[in-house]
Amino acid sequence: MGGRTVQRRELAPSLFRKKLTQEVQRKLQKALDFPAQRGELLRQLFTDVALEVDARAQERLYGSPQAADGVENCGFMTANGTFPRVCFYEVFAQHYAQVPEDGKEILPLFLQLWSQSFVSQIFALLFHRWLFEIPRQESEGSLRYSTAFVEGASNIFWIDLQSNVRRFYSMFNYTFEEVVLDNGRLSSFPIQARQDLLLLLSRYMLYYEPADRLRYYLKNFPKTGNVVLEPADMFVTELTDQLQKVKVEPVLLHYLTNMKALKGVELRATTSTRLKTALYSFTAPGGPMYPTRPVRHAAWETLDVLFPVGRHSRHLISLFFRLLHPYYWPVSAWNFTITTIKAMYAKIMKMVFGFFGFILMIFEKIAGIRHVVHD
Repeated sequence: MGGRTVQRRELAPSLFRKKLTQEVQRKLQKALDFPAQRGELLRQLFTDVALEVDARAQERLYGSPQAADGVENCGFMTANGTFPRVCFYEVFAQHYAQVPEDGKEILPLFLQLWSQSFVSQIFALLFHRWLFEIPRQESEGSLRYSTAFVEGASNIFWIDLQSNVRRFYSMFNYTFEEVVLDNGRLSSFPIQARQDLLLLLSRYMLYYEPADRLRYYLKNFPKTGNVVLEPADMFVTELTDQLQKVKVEPVLLHYLTNMKALKGVELRATTSTRLKTALYSFTAPGGPMYPTRPVRHAAWETLDVLFPVGRHSRHLISLFFRLLHPYYWPVSAWNFTITTIKAMYAKIMKMVFGFFGFILMIFEKIAGIRHVVHD
């Protein structure tokens, strides 16, 4: 699967973990029994299962010190250079996949609460492994569960993106590596849900995974009956739609920077134009995107890398339109002045340090010669 899957050791029996599954069932039942408190109870349950597991709870959850040992990062580093921390939802998901009998009493509660907020998110977190690893007979139930998973995963990944964190990276990585790139598991998904899942992962691929994984993803993109576009065209279409929705500057910068990995990818003319238009919309100040200065610079850099032909003419046209808006002149002049001063200061300091380094080297050589003469 490419060797980047977050591996978790098999869970040993644990009474503490069993009690936690019973607590989840109790809260779902309480939410069903008390409609007035339903929204708050489900929100609390979602928050609880998304919490990170502290060191004291790991041994009790995993059943033994040996099973808990090394579960913090499993030797794997995420796209943003940090080690993933194990969260309660990961333990639950693994538990229900290993002991599916414990989920039989909870699933009917989900079915009765489908329309409530946070239910699809909780289901996706707790049962994403069970959904793909445990065989089922009923096709109608499979469609219902699959649809709920895609909806819940979409909301969960959006929460991560809006917060600029990767708390749910483990679920994305599992879905990406062990489901989408595994034709056996993906084929168990209904066709429409399968298509929705591929579109979902395309939107968040560059957020969760390193940019160098893009070629591998496109090369191993699964074939489904509903996919009309080529993998690269479908990916770029979803990516450009995602860019229009992102309003968090660090996330937008992350996307724009990683999009340079699209260099050399063959696209249809319409898709290429769509990508160029999306990037160009972030290069100018003002509406409709109102990009910040760092975003504009990142968009220009990516645009120049992906579409080097016409680079200079694009910049000239952009400058011409900037001149048509005098109210931008003071800000542009100020930023140009500050940038120039910083560049000159850095250059002068480099020359000064280089000069002192040269003088110091001469003194060291003179001192070395004198030392040899005295000897």
